[in-house]
Amino acid sequence: MLAPLAGYTDKAFRQIAHECGAEASVTEMVSAEGLARGSDKTGALLERFPGEKNLIVQLFAPSADPVERCIPQLMEYNPTAIDINCGCPVPKVVKTGAGSALMKTPEKMAQIVRVLKRETGLPVSVKFRLGWDSSSICFLEFADAAYDAGASMLTLHARTRAAGYSGTADRSAFRLLAEHMKGKNVLLFASGDIFTPEDAEDIISNYGMDGVMFARGAIGNPFIFRMATEFADTGSYRIPTIDEKVRTAIHHLHLAVEYYGENVACREMRKHLMAYIKSIKGANRVKTEISAALTEDECREALMKLCNEKHTNQ
Repeated sequence: MLAPLAGYTDKAFRQIAHECGAEASVTEMVSAEGLARGSDKTGALLERFPGEKNLIVQLFAPSADPVERCIPQLMEYNPTAIDINCGCPVPKVVKTGAGSALMKTPEKMAQIVRVLKRETGLPVSVKFRLGWDSSSICFLEFADAAYDAGASMLTLHARTRAAGYSGTADRSAFRLLAEHMKGKNVLLFASGDIFTPEDAEDIISNYGMDGVMFARGAIGNPFIFRMATEFADTGSYRIPTIDEKVRTAIHHLHLAVEYYGENVACREMRKHLMAYIKSIKGANRVKTEISAALTEDECREALMKLCNEKHTNQ
């Protein structure tokens, strides 16, 4: 699965991930309060790409109240499932009591799950961390509370809130969670430091998890979904060529232009395009050109130089 990533997993990126083999993807985290108030900007995060059959919406909220109030607006988008964010470590989210702050108040998380189950009838998942910090590891108890409230899927990011995205994810926690939830009717997904097909296969085969969410590992590398599937099926996988990376980056840019307009897309896509071409010979010069580009054509011409340079050097 493609993990929810604020500022990244819009419908253009979700479409690219789908085309590259992702079995499912999750929206950027959506403010339940913003949705309840009818914010156009919030609603735009819930738009499907053409042909997107499954829309998994991630909500963040400090309590059940804004979640219950946002349900009429939420259901207008006909979501397939709803994920509750209990893992975001960003201060502006945490200080409201949402995101990983809910690790301190599992009863509030459980009430959100119950409200969503009662009012929507949809599958509900919960994405959470090991705990608030190293002195308050509580992920097993938190998983129990989510499951008892009706969650049908649990995703563990194997770091504490205090760790943010630093250090190394504690992969042993996945095994503990799998053993703890054994025999229960719940899907278990892993998140954190999953960058390669080997990482995914190791976690599923050796740690008892049902699947993985690629987050940072998919930025500029949506090919990871195909590669992971190939590795699971055959024990090997094909690495994308420079041409494939460039073609996919250009396609991704074009989708963003179609959905958001050229001016917005060329600005917002810079972080994606930089990631697509990372480590390719000549990328630094092209990155400078992309940073200055104001049109789709300018971005495309800059990217194509990497293909031309490759052929020149052969």
